[in-house]
Amino acid sequence: MTNRRTRQGGLLGAALTGFLIVGATSCSGGDDRAEKEPDAPVAAGSLCGGSAVSTGAAEALETITGASRFYAAGETSTVARAAKELVEGATSSAVIDGEVCRVYTARSELRITWRLSDGASVDDPASKFSLLDMGERALAAPDGAFLRFACRSERMPGSGPVRIDIGVERGGTPTEPEGDPEALKDAYATVAHSFSLAMAKELGCENDGQLKSNPSLDRL
Repeated sequence: MTNRRTRQGGLLGAALTGFLIVGATSCSGGDDRAEKEPDAPVAAGSLCGGSAVSTGAAEALETITGASRFYAAGETSTVARAAKELVEGATSSAVIDGEVCRVYTARSELRITWRLSDGASVDDPASKFSLLDMGERALAAPDGAFLRFACRSERMPGSGPVRIDIGVERGGTPTEPEGDPEALKDAYATVAHSFSLAMAKELGCENDGQLKSNPSLDRL
């Protein structure tokens, strides 16, 4: 599930230059729902390997989707698998991106993605985004969020930190977000933080990539 060419698709690609959320054609190569073959719905805490969704993120997923039961994308849709692909990609000079996992409800789909940042400067975000005090850079909108953190780890090549972007956005046909915009921003940011922290721990990043155990939702 890696892509060796950056595509400025999806929510964050449209928001600011140099940031990427994997678009609808990334990784799948076919039907977006090809991996969705659940036996039964599960609680949010069991999604994506069982360690990626904190209690706060589980509540945030309910805020975003309006659902309390979810369908996982498949047994290989985990932070551990994504971390392995990320480490493999870090040895390449190309910019690498991929999916962590997808989360389904009966009516909607969320995509959580990762990207190795090339360190390029970025433009100011679109007006719908709020800048948050998390990681090296964090943005939240009513329909998605992005968090960048720096990881120094024995699993990563080189002595310097590697910058990793984690994004969360709705999949499928874009629709107008339903609910309080600020509450939705907080919810998406909480999910992005949960997956970022899980990725930092899986990679063995020093000091968990400077991410705190709880999300900081203060606006900058």
